[in-house]
Amino acid sequence: MKSDLPNRVMLNVYPDSVDGDLRGTLRMLERPEFAEVCSLLYVLPTIFSSDLDRGFSIVDYGLNKMLVSHDDLEALDRLGIQLKLDLVLNHLSVGSPQFQDMLEKGDESEFSDFFIDWNDFWQGEGEFHEDGYVVPSPHHLEKLFMRKPGLPILRVRFPDGSDRFYWNTFYQRVDVVDGERKYLGQMDLNATSEKVWDFYRDTIQRLSDYGAKILRLDAFAYLHKRVGEVNFFNRPGTLDYLERLRQIATDNDLILLPEIHAAYGSGVHQELSDLGFPVYDFFLPGLVIDALDSADNQHLIRWIREVTEQDIKTVNMLGCHDGIPVLDLRGEAIDGGSSDGLLSDERIEEVIARLLERGGRVKNLYGPDGTKISYYQVNATFFSALGESEDRLRLARAIQLFMPGTPQIWYLDLFAGVNDIDAADRGGSAGHKEINRTNLTLDDVKEGLKRRVVTDQLEMLRLRNTSNAFEGELEVIPTASNRLFLRWSNGEATASLEADLSTSAYTITHTQASEQTTLSQP
Repeated sequence: MKSDLPNRVMLNVYPDSVDGDLRGTLRMLERPEFAEVCSLLYVLPTIFSSDLDRGFSIVDYGLNKMLVSHDDLEALDRLGIQLKLDLVLNHLSVGSPQFQDMLEKGDESEFSDFFIDWNDFWQGEGEFHEDGYVVPSPHHLEKLFMRKPGLPILRVRFPDGSDRFYWNTFYQRVDVVDGERKYLGQMDLNATSEKVWDFYRDTIQRLSDYGAKILRLDAFAYLHKRVGEVNFFNRPGTLDYLERLRQIATDNDLILLPEIHAAYGSGVHQELSDLGFPVYDFFLPGLVIDALDSADNQHLIRWIREVTEQDIKTVNMLGCHDGIPVLDLRGEAIDGGSSDGLLSDERIEEVIARLLERGGRVKNLYGPDGTKISYYQVNATFFSALGESEDRLRLARAIQLFMPGTPQIWYLDLFAGVNDIDAADRGGSAGHKEINRTNLTLDDVKEGLKRRVVTDQLEMLRLRNTSNAFEGELEVIPTASNRLFLRWSNGEATASLEADLSTSAYTITHTQASEQTTLSQP
């Protein structure tokens, strides 16, 4: 049984993306220009108490009172806007009560098994480094999927003076100042501990109480770890955890949206869909860029047909708080051969090269020895990724809104935001994502609403959010390779998009209740 995602428009923001707090986003949504534009709001996890990674290093799931209040959540409900929130499954901040209790009490802490002791995990499976941590045997190391160079460990000083090493997939740091140790990092949770599952159960209930309808499962693919297996989406352990989480979510009337970046050729998206989960359409951003740059519809249409024929429930996007995925478009090595990707490796490299020419920054994946093994994503605003062409942005938005699935709209792309190179530079080695996270004031919003590229998008969003046509069936009409013709039909309601990929000209024709609307650019 597949989860029924709300088939309406979702806006995506940080709580401080507009005028400094969530109240700013509410003021924007209350403007007449935003009437009926969206029915869902995805608020990123700085809505909670956090200390790193722009919210994804969570201290606890209490509301961040500097940015959001219960009154704000009630105001969203009055506007008829449902919430999507994050549950960061794999880790918690070193500032979390659980980790702080362990620092204070050591082995006597009730949370002594809440996190993963690296040496205990790898006991007998490697050699000790001179600094005291286990270096897993080469046949284990080759299976580790790394987010950064080096082993993912943090040295922790216990009250008895002993040092322990804990697993940190994403970030870890310890500073010693005047003999005092200061920790910073994201501690991987030990999901073999029932205390961790009690924590998940309590947290899911809490997020439901906030009014969440959808929970995005961040970093879930790293959660299940077992010696001898890969540390990313290993099976069946990861799937067993997902099913256990789904049972808890169902009890709280929540839809789970697993977030995972994996090569198309791996089939992970299809596997999750077959299990009844909606999936993120991380393929669409790169496919749209490729289609517009090459004036070639074939790869995009292949994916549209697959989504509809396989009944894959998706949340799709163009830009987001993260980067533009590229790894996801690749094939997958299988027994010395390879499966097809949605784009060839050569074509993907061409996309990457164009995005870098347009000011984008790259994010890489690493092997255990610190060498780069793959590009991961390119960080850029989607407007800049399209060469800052307003015509291309309008057409890209139209294509997104005619795709199957729930369209998720990054606030900055709605306002045709450009790459913030200065912010990326100020952020240092970890600043690449700040290129696409520029906060707006309400004055910026007012000025933006004077631009046709903004108001045209709002008009398209309103149509998509209110039309019954998109509850029906999608037909891909055969055309020349440089054109695209998509038509949705649901009884008397119809919506069609006819576009020329080579010129960015398009016409949207919509009919509902005997009224016809046409939106176009020449």
